[in-house]
Amino acid sequence: MRSSQLFKRSYCPVVLGLLLGGTAPLFAQAKVTIQDPKFDDLQSLSIGGAKRFKPKDWLEMEVKFKVDAVAPKPKDGFVDQISVHWYVAVENPGGKGYWLLEKEVTHVNVSVGEELYASVYLSPNSIKRLSGRERASKSILWAVGGEMKVAGKSFYFSSRGKPGWWTSDKIAKTDKVPLLNKDETPFKAFWYDRYAEIQQIR
Repeated sequence: MRSSQLFKRSYCPVVLGLLLGGTAPLFAQAKVTIQDPKFDDLQSLSIGGAKRFKPKDWLEMEVKFKVDAVAPKPKDGFVDQISVHWYVAVENPGGKGYWLLEKEVTHVNVSVGEELYASVYLSPNSIKRLSGRERASKSILWAVGGEMKVAGKSFYFSSRGKPGWWTSDKIAKTDKVPLLNKDETPFKAFWYDRYAEIQQIR
């Protein structure tokens, strides 16, 4: 397994509100710490050895975060839900520029003060479509970023420069290559306690 840290950057919600053209009150209703987005290639998992196959590579993008405080303070110490809107820019396999991939994931039962991870994934077929190869490579990733909403406030993270690069006209949105949340992958049942719980569609 290979692991690569893309870029190191830290932002506060008030400053980001100004950078992105929004407004932010002096006192936010939540305080959140978000670390740098990181990259991993992971191989498909085999359980029990019932079928023979050659595991293929997935690309995982994850971010570590902690809800430090919320006002009003929840009596049970949990935030009902938070959302993460992911933006992933990849090289356009058919020409110049980049494709923008998006995915919004809602997490529930988020414990205040606990360090957790949120993640999205590119499948082996998506990797092959983007790169022409079956082996995962961070070279197809140009940038990873996102917006995390907690208690009505937005917090941002980015691997390249300031958040907001996903609004550039040099990046074309596409639905051809889907981002997947963890529950949509073979890794759903693995390392479960490490990740924020994903809301299930009922």
